[in-house]
Amino acid sequence: MKIIRYQPLAGGPPQWGWLDAQGCAKCFRDGSQWGLWSPIDEPAPPHRIVAPVTPPLIFAIGLNYRDHARETGAPIPLRPVVFMKSPWTVQNPEQPIELPRGLRSDQVDYEAELAIVIARHCKNATTQNALDYVAGFCCANDVSARDWQKQWGGGQFCRAKTFDTFCPLGPWLVTPDELPANLDVAVRSRVNGEVRQNARTSDMIFAVPELIAFLSGGTTLPAGTVILTGTPAGVGMGRTPPSWLQPGDVVEVEIEGLGVLRNSVREEVL
Repeated sequence: MKIIRYQPLAGGPPQWGWLDAQGCAKCFRDGSQWGLWSPIDEPAPPHRIVAPVTPPLIFAIGLNYRDHARETGAPIPLRPVVFMKSPWTVQNPEQPIELPRGLRSDQVDYEAELAIVIARHCKNATTQNALDYVAGFCCANDVSARDWQKQWGGGQFCRAKTFDTFCPLGPWLVTPDELPANLDVAVRSRVNGEVRQNARTSDMIFAVPELIAFLSGGTTLPAGTVILTGTPAGVGMGRTPPSWLQPGDVVEVEIEGLGVLRNSVREEVL
């Protein structure tokens, strides 16, 4: 099932709905409670699509594709490389990524990623039962300020990763039953229509069940937690010369079976 979260144009809190086979938005019987989804054949009111979840936590994994590790000059990690992003980084589909100007960055980069959304409190999951905790998957863009990541962040990633709008999610949440059992899907990014990244999740160093088991080890992942699973080669930092996002650019993240997440780019307005 494709689950959408939408803002009614008439106002009110965001609601959850679903897409039928023709891509038409329909309602749930109870449209406001996380996970209590009972689809009905009633059209959703006029609306705009928003990010499919407001996460309490966002965990992200660095260097999880071999080709990306090579393009950065980093060794293949022995364990998942973990950092966190603020929930305030979430941006809706079709809404702009903002280039930071209050704390300036001139090296803002895109990163197409498969995102996992956790359905219920998860602690000490195993690789055998990890997928039982998954509500669904969506496209994500782990936007990164490389100057703050590489030069000015003190060796930590969080400053570079937690600017507002630096985690677009969407366009909807796809339940696990709609994806291949081995979760092998194509991941692509485009900037202004030019393909920049093109890989498959089978190239990941640590697979989805391994990541959930690792992150939940001795640690509660509350319902709604988002896990970004890493990005493949082809980021702007890896190009010669590097290619940073500019005002007016349009970034698309496309994942097989999950749709296209599209965001424009603009400067932060102070």
